[in-house]
Amino acid sequence: MPKRYPREFRDDVVRVARGRPEGVTLDQIAADFGISSSCLHRWLQLAAIDDGAKPGVTTAEQSENRDLRRRVKLLEQENEVLRRAAAYLGQANLPKG
Repeated sequence: MPKRYPREFRDDVVRVARGRPEGVTLDQIAADFGISSSCLHRWLQLAAIDDGAKPGVTTAEQSENRDLRRRVKLLEQENEVLRRAAAYLGQANLPKG
């Protein structure tokens, strides 16, 4: 799993990369901050999407989708427990014959 960087750090790196002087490459900026150039390119793409400059799913939408998937999974597990409990209680109340 990739290393997680604080949001403030990512925002600072993107700001520096966007405002870089002529002749300074993204690879140089990435090296100065101790990250890979592919990481910096990804952060720039995500920032462009978040700013509305490019189409795509924003960071906020990704977070919301992740939370909703987690909630759906929990509700499905709870539903399964209730279904099994109902089946068990339904059999327990059958007359013994």
